[in-house]
Amino acid sequence: MNQCELSEGKGRTTVKISAQCLGNDLVVFMYNKYAHIGAVAVADYDPREGRASVSVITRLGHKDDVVAQNAAHIVCKQTKKPVCVIAGIHLDNITEAEIARIMGNCTILVDRLLQELRTTR
Repeated sequence: MNQCELSEGKGRTTVKISAQCLGNDLVVFMYNKYAHIGAVAVADYDPREGRASVSVITRLGHKDDVVAQNAAHIVCKQTKKPVCVIAGIHLDNITEAEIARIMGNCTILVDRLLQELRTTR
C-alpha cells in the first residue's frame, strides 16, 4: 500500500482516514469535512520491549488528541512501524451522542486501515 483513503459514518458524524507510506513510515490523517490540524501523535515501536510509545501535541482549544493518540498507538503496535497521525475533526454544537458515533467511526476506520495494510503487504 502506498496510499489509502477510507470513510465511515453518515451525515454529521462521517469521518475519513487517509494513509500514505513515507519510506518505511506511515503518515495517517483523520478528519471530517472541517479538516484541520487539531493534534499530532507520533508513535514508535520498541522491538526489545514489544511496545509502542506515543507522543502527542495538541493545538490550543482542540480535543483531537484522544483520536490521534489512540490511532497512532494501535497502528504502530500492529505494524511495528513509526506512525504519525494528524487528527482534525470539528463539529459545531456537537452532542454527546455525536461524539460517541465519531469515536466509534474512528475505531472502525483504524481497524479497516489495518486490514488494508495487511492485505497489501
